[in-house]
Amino acid sequence: MRMASTDIKSVLVENRVFPPFADIEKNATISGMQAYDDLVKEAQQDPNEFWGRLAKEHLNWTTPFTQVLDESEAPFYKWFSDGELNVSANCLDRHLGTPTENKTAIIFETDDGKVLRVTYRELYDRVCEFANGLKALGYKKGDRAIIYLPMSIEAVVAMQACVRLGMIHSVVFGGFSSKSIHERLVDVGASLVITADEQMRGGKTIALKPAVDEAIATGGCQAVRHVVVYRRTGGNVQWHEGRDLWMHDVCQGQAGPCEPVPVNAEHPLFILYTSGSTGKPKGVQHASAGYLLWASLTVKWAFDAKESDVYWCTADVGWITGHTYIVYGPLAAGVTQVMFEGVPTYPNAGRFWEMIQRHEVSIFYTAPTAIRSLIKAAEAQPECHPRKYDLNSLRIIGSVGEPINPEAWMWYFKEVGRERCPILDTWWQTETGGHMITPLPGVTPLKPGSCTLPLPGIEMAIVDETGTDVKSGTGGFLVVKRPWPAMIRTIWGDPERFKKNYFPPEMKGYYLAGDGAQRDTDGYFWIMGRVDDVLNVSGHRLGTMEIESALVSHSLVAEAAVVGRPDDTTGEAIVAFVVLKRSLPEGDEAAKIAKELRDWVAKEIGPIAKPKDIRFGENLPKTRSGKIMRRLLRNVARGEEITQDVSTLENPTILDQLSQSV
Repeated sequence: MRMASTDIKSVLVENRVFPPFADIEKNATISGMQAYDDLVKEAQQDPNEFWGRLAKEHLNWTTPFTQVLDESEAPFYKWFSDGELNVSANCLDRHLGTPTENKTAIIFETDDGKVLRVTYRELYDRVCEFANGLKALGYKKGDRAIIYLPMSIEAVVAMQACVRLGMIHSVVFGGFSSKSIHERLVDVGASLVITADEQMRGGKTIALKPAVDEAIATGGCQAVRHVVVYRRTGGNVQWHEGRDLWMHDVCQGQAGPCEPVPVNAEHPLFILYTSGSTGKPKGVQHASAGYLLWASLTVKWAFDAKESDVYWCTADVGWITGHTYIVYGPLAAGVTQVMFEGVPTYPNAGRFWEMIQRHEVSIFYTAPTAIRSLIKAAEAQPECHPRKYDLNSLRIIGSVGEPINPEAWMWYFKEVGRERCPILDTWWQTETGGHMITPLPGVTPLKPGSCTLPLPGIEMAIVDETGTDVKSGTGGFLVVKRPWPAMIRTIWGDPERFKKNYFPPEMKGYYLAGDGAQRDTDGYFWIMGRVDDVLNVSGHRLGTMEIESALVSHSLVAEAAVVGRPDDTTGEAIVAFVVLKRSLPEGDEAAKIAKELRDWVAKEIGPIAKPKDIRFGENLPKTRSGKIMRRLLRNVARGEEITQDVSTLENPTILDQLSQSV
């Protein structure tokens, strides 16, 4: 990563503070600031003793480890590397013979509202059955599988079955194109693909298997021996005899236990691809033991999960949030969780609230993009406002994916949490494996827009381009100063890219997160957006997130995304893409609203932050997971031809609409 000046201006002013709720603090896993401070101190005084203790307490080992951290090949750190375990056994087998065995593991709701439930025992049986079927096909430890499935119990079964055999999986989001599948098939050298005929989303049927067929036909996938197909809808699919197999046929006659295969603690658990600045996806590789330890711990610490909780993370299993906080962390912790196949606005914008009410969800974890779109929907469809639903079961609500602006935070707090649920504004990444900076429900006073404090054992800092700590209130690069168990181990097949991206020499051995941030006088962290999203306007470096927050705090605005484009006068000009809570304005009305928004930003932040261009759209270009594609918006703002694949967008036609400036 090119290291630029870190004099990033922090212009967001937020003075509201909400102390922990007494009833939650009293019963929390980590209760009170003193308990938090004690854990932080323990981790600082003897990190190896701290992490070793937790790994012994929270994981079941087939061969106990004797060494906690091996730093001999830094930054290729190894954790618990002479120990062995199996991740699936730690998620399922550990609950056999305990009361959790007969507890509901997953409440699955389909797109059309059907509800299926499986207990931990039933899930164990299904995973063993599928794992035995894969074993019968000759699959074994070290083989790689691409999983391209809809949100379903079958997706969990497929992932758990692979790791039960010591296979390495790479899940591809079930909306990605054949090109994306092909890239991953070739890069990991997969010998197995697990997919479905079709998926259901928002009342629509979307084919999946044709994309797999096309990807394999593109070439370079000679290693693929079988394509296992889950019959979700019964839709017609092309069939390749000898290669293609129905999932139910693979499971036929395979009842009975499947002994979990012990693997080394550092054995690759999965490879998950994330976008890179070069346009070539990066295969983030996570190891087995360290990742699972942190997934399980953060469910217990951050979500404060209890035996009686019903937990719901709305992410897709195709993303890291779905891996850590659906497939691995909650199951290892023995939590009952909701899984959902559909979208938050089908058949109406009250779907999330209706499901919370119906399933008595107590812990709810979703993305700021979903929250902001539901704010807009509540304005347009008052009958779908969360106040129309009984959300009294909620105890904790959370946010994941990108910074949540203060106004959306307050709406979420008041309208969904009813001013009695702490909000976990979690900062973490695909590469970190799990939460890094987050409030703890029984510990942390909350500030809208801040992810607050690092978890115990995580040493975060903000530094300049030389790796030197900056003073409070000054923007800089967000880094992690010490290794932690769930950290990325390498980029699959590209160790040099791993070192260059995450451990550049000027960072003194720190992990470089790629985000700009500042820390206030209370030690709270405020994320200011990706470093490559920082704008340089007339010599002032401004974080995009803060300008977006100012725009969204205006009563007319539902969502906003800010990017820069070259400008002869100011170096960079601010371009704002705005979605209003009302219909799309045109002509003089659009110009009037644009002026009002520019003046608003000038008032909230200062004249330097006024957008030069404002472009209105009915929505923003997002992936089907809800992430705003800011790289595409930069292309649009600069008038550049878009050459990258846009098939992963939920709404590709919106790009034409956003090309019109006001």
